[in-house]
Amino acid sequence: MIFSNATAEKTAELLLQINAIKLNPSNPFLWASGWHSPIYCDNRLTLSFPAIRNYIRDEFVKHIEATYGKPDVIAGVATGAIGIGILVAEEMGLPFVYVRPEPKKHGRQNQVEGFLQKGQNVVVVEDLISTGNSSLLAVEALREAGANVKGMAAIFSYGFPVAQANFEKAKVNLNTLSDYEHLLPLAVTKQYITENELITLHDWRMHPDTWNVAVK
Repeated sequence: MIFSNATAEKTAELLLQINAIKLNPSNPFLWASGWHSPIYCDNRLTLSFPAIRNYIRDEFVKHIEATYGKPDVIAGVATGAIGIGILVAEEMGLPFVYVRPEPKKHGRQNQVEGFLQKGQNVVVVEDLISTGNSSLLAVEALREAGANVKGMAAIFSYGFPVAQANFEKAKVNLNTLSDYEHLLPLAVTKQYITENELITLHDWRMHPDTWNVAVK
């Protein structure tokens, strides 16, 4: 679920402007999962543009407080959301922790890095939601550490049904600044893609795991 239509459209436009989101239906990208995709999203690029990272920070702060209330701690999912998570925590005057994909193999073997007390209310900041699996592993680690996870706020989501099912199963409230649904009409209007390419992008969205077969 997006926080608001206005935020979703503005965020999508900014991500397109700096090529944080690239659309290339005729020459698909290969994801680490093995999926072929006409879209690639790298929201870490926003950190290199002060005005845009500040916009994202401010929208997160505004919508987190309105949706979840002010938490005790902001948590970022490593590594993509560490930078923006710190900015959000700083603006809100809150402690920050980050969550590794798995515990370290040495030292204290932490998965949650930073000071976190049992019972504290936490909002998780994420940069991108695909299936949601890695994001929810971070939530699980925080819960195991005794945190009360109020919800997750992400920059962008592909809006896959599997992600929605995964978040519902884990009982995690997810809200995003923008998503695939709001991106596509804007991309056509701003002439990043054609109407024919829009059809291709809709087709991929319906069956991303088998879409590569169709384009071979």
